[in-house]
Amino acid sequence: MSIVKINVLTVPTEQREVLEKRFASRAGTVESSDGFEWFELLRPVEGTDQYLVYTRWRDEAAFQAWMEGPMKAAHQGGQQGGPGQGGGEGGERPKPAASGSTVWSFEVVQQAAPKS
Repeated sequence: MSIVKINVLTVPTEQREVLEKRFASRAGTVESSDGFEWFELLRPVEGTDQYLVYTRWRDEAAFQAWMEGPMKAAHQGGQQGGPGQGGGEGGERPKPAASGSTVWSFEVVQQAAPKS
């Protein structure tokens, strides 16, 4: 079964729009990665300043290959590619939108979809 990685990003209120725009501009970055299955950026509604970045992968190896390849290259190149980061002009790296980050890992042991 698949694995799920949830990146928990602490985002101050004044940085929410910045974070969401950066993720919108990264559209397509992870979707073509081998073993990628799903992505969602979840905005907090009440009681927290933490966004959840949900990704689902075929297996741990696929996730690690993405982390060591496209994700790492995007961050080293100053381009958008991951949580709270964005591309800057002239190779400049903008300040991260998130003030903290924690990654949670899960194995999918059961799943359900709507009946067709």
